[in-house]
Amino acid sequence: MVLKALTNKKWVAVAALASLSMTTLAGCTGSTNGSAKTEGATTSKPAADSDKSKTEPKKPLDVTIMLPNYKPTFPKDDGLVAKEIEKLTNVDMHFEWVPNNTYPDKFNITLASGKLPMVMVVQAKNSSFINAVRSGAFWELGPYMKDYPNLSKANAIVNNNISIDGKIYGLYRSRPLGRNGIMYRKDWLKNVGLQEPKTIDEFYNMLKAFKEKDPDQNGKNDTYGMAISKFTGPFDIMEIWFGLPNKWGQDASGKLLPTHLMPEYMDALKFFKKLYDEKLINADFAVMDTAKWNDPLANGQAGVIVDVTDNAARLEDKIHEVLKKAGKDDPSKQYMELMGAVSGPKGLRNMPTSGYAGMVSISKSGVKTEEELRRVLAFLDKMNEADLQTLAERGIEGKHYTKVEGGIEIVKDTALLEGEVEGLNQFTSFIPESRSLKVKPTPLRLKSEAVQKANESIVVPNPAEPLISNVYTKQGAQLDLMISDARTKYIVGQIDEAGVKAAIELWKKSGGDEYIKEINELYAAIKK
Repeated sequence: MVLKALTNKKWVAVAALASLSMTTLAGCTGSTNGSAKTEGATTSKPAADSDKSKTEPKKPLDVTIMLPNYKPTFPKDDGLVAKEIEKLTNVDMHFEWVPNNTYPDKFNITLASGKLPMVMVVQAKNSSFINAVRSGAFWELGPYMKDYPNLSKANAIVNNNISIDGKIYGLYRSRPLGRNGIMYRKDWLKNVGLQEPKTIDEFYNMLKAFKEKDPDQNGKNDTYGMAISKFTGPFDIMEIWFGLPNKWGQDASGKLLPTHLMPEYMDALKFFKKLYDEKLINADFAVMDTAKWNDPLANGQAGVIVDVTDNAARLEDKIHEVLKKAGKDDPSKQYMELMGAVSGPKGLRNMPTSGYAGMVSISKSGVKTEEELRRVLAFLDKMNEADLQTLAERGIEGKHYTKVEGGIEIVKDTALLEGEVEGLNQFTSFIPESRSLKVKPTPLRLKSEAVQKANESIVVPNPAEPLISNVYTKQGAQLDLMISDARTKYIVGQIDEAGVKAAIELWKKSGGDEYIKEINELYAAIKK
């Protein structure tokens, strides 16, 4: 195992270094123009067939792709950017877009049906995916990746994190480790006379002021502190501030325990409930569509969001767009600001990504033969070339962005971007690195990069990240739901602290105790 000899502290350093290498590695590969040459390097064919393929190009490969959408509108099969990607890769893409907040349910339903699209975005290495892998629903990709110029450079630590029973069943979607942070309205903070928060208490004071002190100076009581949606990642991130581990941590004896069994857990829940009771977060957070999560900030209703820091630039653009339509915009003004974390009982701490945000997997029901598998892998490999990454992430020059000194500038037409570009990068793995054209650095984007880099020194690793529990594989979905439901019910006042404790006891009796026992056995095995 890659992590066998590493302590937690060393793991953070190695993982941070691995994340850095993914973004700085200058490994330009022997890229090709056109899919026939790429595929020729990865398939075994008789010489006569190879000669024939040069004069008779293969028919475009039909590829069905299931992926999440985060916006109300999304690119269609015949969209301008999609068609350009198809032309460069010799495929016909057919998208199955699913709203992000319902993606886990749709994913499970699709797995249960047995009729899977060829390519699927897998958002988490959860029990349903592990069960599907073990039942033979997905291709093992590890033995093939060495044959492709980009995929062969995948990071070993991240591959270890996504592995199941020591094997690779997807292409990880590369992400910086220190990506999470706090974004807030810079002008609002100035208007209420506060400085950037340094502690949890000061963070609370900022949210309270954003509700009670008329931060937009319109003379109305029409604002609140922080926007949260059905995606409860912000709660997970904030729990780390309170000294909690990242999913699993050690108790005083060195035994691994899940977050909700740690003494600081109720401290975090009481803080979240306080925010809800004082109406510092939106009352409908448990049902708010993730696609609308940014709207309260863009529309001047809320002043804070806890999310990936690169969202700050997108929020900035949306705020300018809304204000411009209202005739109130100052183009030279920076409305958003960002930071990494606030200090809690154990100092500055933050939740990292795992070096990836899910993976892109290939189903056996959609891809029947090894030859077809290699064609799909050639397509996904080619999506990592600079021109294809740029198409998927930025769109087409002159239409969706323009080149300027120091980078590119994205058009300010949100509807155009959402309808033709945004979301197409969901099936791009960015292996071994991001090569797409970079947006011209603005103070906000430079700050985001700096915060993500600084976060690498304060992220809290999950020691159980690569461990595959049989108990969790069978019962993980139900066990997770027990805890997440109890957390939400406590926050909104449907149960009290005794109710949380009762839910935890039920979790233990329903397989939780066995889960803890198995995780510790697996953890002990990799430390030997």
